[in-house]
Amino acid sequence: MNKYTVRAETVDEATQKALKELGISKEEASVKVVDQGRKGVFGIGKKEAIVTVTKIVADNNGKEFFGESVIKEEIKNKPTDSTQEIKPLTEETSNLIENNLLEDETLSKETDSEQDDEEAIKMVSEYLQEIAQKMGISSTVTVEKTKEQVVFHIETEKAGLIIGKNGKVLNALQSLAQVLLHRHAKTKFVAIVNVGDYRERREMALRELAERTALKVRRTKQPVFLEPMPASERKQIHFYLSKDESVVTHSEGNEPHRYLVVELK
Repeated sequence: MNKYTVRAETVDEATQKALKELGISKEEASVKVVDQGRKGVFGIGKKEAIVTVTKIVADNNGKEFFGESVIKEEIKNKPTDSTQEIKPLTEETSNLIENNLLEDETLSKETDSEQDDEEAIKMVSEYLQEIAQKMGISSTVTVEKTKEQVVFHIETEKAGLIIGKNGKVLNALQSLAQVLLHRHAKTKFVAIVNVGDYRERREMALRELAERTALKVRRTKQPVFLEPMPASERKQIHFYLSKDESVVTHSEGNEPHRYLVVELK
């Protein structure tokens, strides 16, 4: 056997398995990466790496050439993506997504080529729907696209589970959608994930919170420390209070526990 194709978690692992099967060193082989694979998030979207290793042999004149192809794929004995046990995405796991998503090795280092915008948007839509399915929630995802923004509307009868406490699950899904869209689309859209009119209602609540907080700061002449919230919501309060000449705002702490401080100028 002079050629061997193998699947594994990473390209390096697949290469080592193929070399071992052929009984050769890396210097004696030609390695072709068929698919880089990807880790996915909580197993969702996970894809194994595939490599083909060809043994370099020599003819009677000492010239190197590649032997005849004998291709054999090694399929690991484990559940497929559709049946693999996935940890439910609850508000506890949403914290893990927000904390680790931008540092995820696959999402930050993977060299996937950019796709057509429509293909990338479709991929993110399917990804969000797949996550909802793993949560045991039947849903559909519709898309509203403008020049700079893509809104993914999740339609479901179990909106509360998708939103989570204080919007934690929905915000985690939005972070996921943003990273994936930036990774795969040619246009760097802003991604918004919404359920019903939650974002609109939340915007009104944040505006009221900003007004109450500014009033409290002026009354007590003491700084007010708000509860941790995602960057998008902190920006909204920053924007609302930037028009108030009596107070100033800044953020403190580390994600996902970063919070806003409002104080007198």
